[in-house]
Amino acid sequence: MTDLTSVKQRFGIIGNSELLDRALEVALRVAPTDLSVLVTGESGVGKEFFPQVIHAYSARKHNKYIAVNCGAIPEGTIDSELFGHEKGSFTGATDSRKGYFEEADGGTIFLDEVAELPLSTQVRLLRILQTGEFMRVGSAKVQKTNVRVVAATNNNLMQSITAGKFREDLYYRLNTVPITVPALRERPEDIYLLFRKFASDVAVQYRMPAITLDADARSMLEHYGWRGNIRQLKNVAEQISAVEESRVITAAILAKYLPDQQQTSSPSVMGAARMEDMNTERELLYKVLFDMRNDINDLKRMMTEMRMGMSPTAVPTTEHTHHDVIGLLPTKTQSAPADDYVESEVVDDQPRELTKADVQREQIIRALRRHNGRRKDAAAELFMSERTLYRKIKELGIDDKL
Repeated sequence: MTDLTSVKQRFGIIGNSELLDRALEVALRVAPTDLSVLVTGESGVGKEFFPQVIHAYSARKHNKYIAVNCGAIPEGTIDSELFGHEKGSFTGATDSRKGYFEEADGGTIFLDEVAELPLSTQVRLLRILQTGEFMRVGSAKVQKTNVRVVAATNNNLMQSITAGKFREDLYYRLNTVPITVPALRERPEDIYLLFRKFASDVAVQYRMPAITLDADARSMLEHYGWRGNIRQLKNVAEQISAVEESRVITAAILAKYLPDQQQTSSPSVMGAARMEDMNTERELLYKVLFDMRNDINDLKRMMTEMRMGMSPTAVPTTEHTHHDVIGLLPTKTQSAPADDYVESEVVDDQPRELTKADVQREQIIRALRRHNGRRKDAAAELFMSERTLYRKIKELGIDDKL
């Protein structure tokens, strides 16, 4: 396995965050293959480095690497840019021209902002991914190309699919291997490192002393929301370096360059994380209820068999849908049927009241034990992303090597 430190040095990637390292490890593992890769993440997180890493460590590294910003090309000319055109195929086409897919034959093409592609262009792209075939604009001749496609977007493609703006079949073709680049607020240990690098670059370029932050300013920097991610952080470092006379930056000075400080650190920063937590907690509660239902039914059957003089036998686990949750736990006003008195005894036994954190912790521990500590498998069972599981393990103080 290639050393991550050497990769970071080669491409100027700064940071020691575990989430960043994990994304780079995926890029390096998939690089020797020809599988399509979809890089996702918020605007300004540095998604453009990952296709470069994938190309540089692939068998195609000696061939062309072409990066295309799909959002910067007008809809009327995007097909011509990507697939080429024949002379006279449209007004202004005075000569035949190769497209990017033809130019990159044998190499790698990076489609940035792939969600901005028109639907008609998405059909052409899907054909290349499936068969390697394409036609120039204005031509009936089918041509072949051997190109590895890496795409990137900061959009939620599943929402775009629902809205009819992105083809679902193309999504699954592009998303053969997904790589999620963490937002800057998810790697706070890297914020000061990045700021110091940007400040140093400005100082060298303009031959001035580099700015430094006092303790309060550094704390403010690391706890800010950074909606613009690394791009915004670089902009702030450059502004302060150029404008401020003092080379030691206090919290009061830094605050002038951080817009909406109070608002940024609450709804904007935490909104997405809170929504994800709510979804995760709901799914965990469903799972708790399913487990309780199984346990109660098993106990009821065992007690019934014992009353009838039968030896208790193992009862196979029954799968349940979300509809089974309705009416599962009787309230004090409900009266249980006479033949269901065993289930009522079990439910009304007044167990210790569990907090939401207790429920989450128990379910995560069970899943990790069932899968011998494999986070990916445990996360799939718990209906959450591996990143969310990692965060929950840290928040709840769980030893994931159980």
